Amino acid sequence: MSEYKEIADKLKEADAILIGASNGFSISEGLHIFADNQAFEDVFGDFKRAYGIRNILSGIFADWPSEEVKWAFLSRLIHHYSIGYTGSQNTEALKTLIGDKPYFFVTSNGENHFELAGFSPDCIWEIEGSWKEMQCEQGCHDTLYPLFPLIPEMAASEKNMKIPSELVPRCPKCGGTMGGHSPQRYMTAADREIQRRFQNFIQKYHGKKLVVLELGIGWRNQLIKAPLMNLVKKEPYAAYITINKGEIYIPDEIAAKSYGLDGDMTEILERLKEASEEKNDGGNANEYV
Repeated sequence: MSEYKEIADKLKEADAILIGASNGFSISEGLHIFADNQAFEDVFGDFKRAYGIRNILSGIFADWPSEEVKWAFLSRLIHHYSIGYTGSQNTEALKTLIGDKPYFFVTSNGENHFELAGFSPDCIWEIEGSWKEMQCEQGCHDTLYPLFPLIPEMAASEKNMKIPSELVPRCPKCGGTMGGHSPQRYMTAADREIQRRFQNFIQKYHGKKLVVLELGIGWRNQLIKAPLMNLVKKEPYAAYITINKGEIYIPDEIAAKSYGLDGDMTEILERLKEASEEKNDGGNANEYV
């Protein structure tokens, strides 16, 4: 039995599937927040030359000279990578792999691709925040506000790396500056609710056949990878599948119930999809509590 067939069988037998995703998954879809590459030059070359930023991540956390410049960068970023996104070959493969199983996503990626591809937002914990929302940077109140609806006008109005002052978002309570959704800045009620849903999911499938599918998470990652591996260690019937390019790490304690697939994310997911197509009818469920 090939490894891909064996993994397809594990997915078929699972009571639920927990998906962990980080930068490696985004990179496979063309979004590399750490890279000073041609894609970064094509989209942000003017910001790079004017302000010295070397990648998307440095732009997200830059000390911009004004709110007009800050939101010019952020609106261009979100407009390019999120607005209009409806899925990819990767997310279509995931839908086949998940089938009608209960699922939950835990991801450090903020571009909101899993929800935009059609997965339930009630089953997605964007642990470091999401580009789809914004919050008061002063933390004056506990509310997230939709950001995506504002982006097209910002992006269309941008000139010379600035948006018009009247389009700069302001806190409706204190009038202060707004920033992207960042649980690290402060936890909102929405953050606490999705965390509760995740804990309910874990509790519901404790002692059952839980498959942990890990997508593009570095071996030193303590935010998602370490807790997932620890969960697999504690759960007697769990299986662990990790996919990454050039970096597979599986500790000895869980090696007997683990699979490591090293290579191109899209190619691997497509091969798993092909191995699974005869085993489920596709679709997805949003049973999480």
